[in-house]
Amino acid sequence: MKNTKQFTLTAMFLAIMILLAVTPLGFIPIGPINATTMHIPVIIASIILGPKIGGTLGGIFGIISMIRSTVIQTPLSFVFSPFIPVIGTDTGSWKALIIAVVPRILIGIVPYFVYLGMKKLLKERNQSISLFMAGLFGSLINTILVMNLIYFLFQKDYATVIGKGGSAVYTAVLAVIFTSGVPEAIVAGIATAAVCAVLLRLLKMNHFK
Repeated sequence: MKNTKQFTLTAMFLAIMILLAVTPLGFIPIGPINATTMHIPVIIASIILGPKIGGTLGGIFGIISMIRSTVIQTPLSFVFSPFIPVIGTDTGSWKALIIAVVPRILIGIVPYFVYLGMKKLLKERNQSISLFMAGLFGSLINTILVMNLIYFLFQKDYATVIGKGGSAVYTAVLAVIFTSGVPEAIVAGIATAAVCAVLLRLLKMNHFK
């Protein structure tokens, strides 16, 4: 019975991710960077189904991101796809795989442990806060890691794309984190708290068979 529930919910989250990936709702262009909503199903899956399935769905998100960056090219596609040539070269970089996949796997792992930690800290008195914080941190880990990995692995190339140099490059990284990443994280926290509260209640009532 438990395996059937897990399979059903995993298939549902995967279907939502695919739907978001093939519509404008999944990746929203903001300058050279795309804001995303695809991390939200991964975060929810992490809390509901655990870090193994969450991490797997996060990895799938990373692969979808890589494929999308290869097919629908933007000025920064080379940092997400090893098949897109780095600026000034004829070849892509394997380092793009790290940026595309590793932070996305962590989206499916971190929320689960944040949720457990917050429940323990609050002594399960306020589930909504625990769920909100799990969604918030799950989203932030993605934005912070992606932007910092871009900076450390492709600093010169990123500087060329944004037309800045020196300390202004990391200032631009911070600007993306605060102007795009923080609102994105708040939305993820709210969505996670709302959806997970319903799913956890349904699971407790044994509505998923």
